[in-house]
Amino acid sequence: MAESGTGRRGGASETQELTIGQLARVADTSPDALRYYERRGLLTPTRRTQAGYRLYDRSAVERLDFIRKAQAIGLKLDQVIEVLRAAADGGPPCEHVRATLEVRLRQVDARLRDLRALRATLVDALSKPTVMQDSDSCICGIIESQSLSRRITRRRKEGI
Repeated sequence: MAESGTGRRGGASETQELTIGQLARVADTSPDALRYYERRGLLTPTRRTQAGYRLYDRSAVERLDFIRKAQAIGLKLDQVIEVLRAAADGGPPCEHVRATLEVRLRQVDARLRDLRALRATLVDALSKPTVMQDSDSCICGIIESQSLSRRITRRRKEGI
């Protein structure tokens, strides 16, 4: 992890070590999130004090920025870990990132299609009467007047 040399956050010099609380404040996150990132292998303290406190150098801020940016474009933490490992192994991970983002885009497009279909179903449901006329056993006409689409029954079979 290279030091940034920018000193852009928190006004600390690039060689100053930060405790987990200081890093959390500078990075606008929680110490619990930082501990979680450490458990997942995304963040490593530079060292620990004799009392066991984690100390981080300024590159940890850059690492957290990278993680946030990766998440902002749709990568999940497991995918961020893969990218960081590829970079640590000396390989350029951008082609892998591109392929991952293409898959993610297809997933988002599928989800948007599902949401549009759900929206149409909701509009249809809201146009139905609240009580079915010829039934004493009707709980809710809005629901009971709906038909199950193939998509819903397919998802049940697939366990989705």
